[in-house]
Amino acid sequence: MATTEPFWTRKTLGEMTRAEWESLCDGCGRCCLHKLRDEATEELGWTNVACRLLDTHSCRCSDYANRRARVPDCVKLTPAKVAAIDWLPPTCAYRLLAEGQGLPWWHPLVSGTAETVHEAGISVRGKAVAEREAGALEDHLVTWPGRIPRAARPQKPTGRTTTP
Repeated sequence: MATTEPFWTRKTLGEMTRAEWESLCDGCGRCCLHKLRDEATEELGWTNVACRLLDTHSCRCSDYANRRARVPDCVKLTPAKVAAIDWLPPTCAYRLLAEGQGLPWWHPLVSGTAETVHEAGISVRGKAVAEREAGALEDHLVTWPGRIPRAARPQKPTGRTTTP
């Protein structure tokens, strides 16, 4: 008997096929923003500066297959790395599932469309600066990549009804 439960509710990150793993990426581009770490305090600072390979409109890597050759410090996520790193945004599906949470309403696997990640304000579209145009990263420190936008939070029922 076939199950109707989505794979991300039935499998751990380590049990997923490559295609399932890759489909967890919501296409927000937040993990492709440069981050700074204070050497003294280890505090993480987000910037709005995108990796040079990130298409800031589609919020996808422009050369995903060769990204690690072109950007040597690009991190290939694995279940072990997801558990160990502290810079994944709070909206990241890999992080959410690793923490035992579900996927939000705007995630393409839930909504059925890649546009909801943009509509909910999750993606870097319209907010990121191209690496080649940025200058000093310190001049681009922001907090929004580490936060969940109001529009992305679960909708609460209003109690209102409409009459057709």
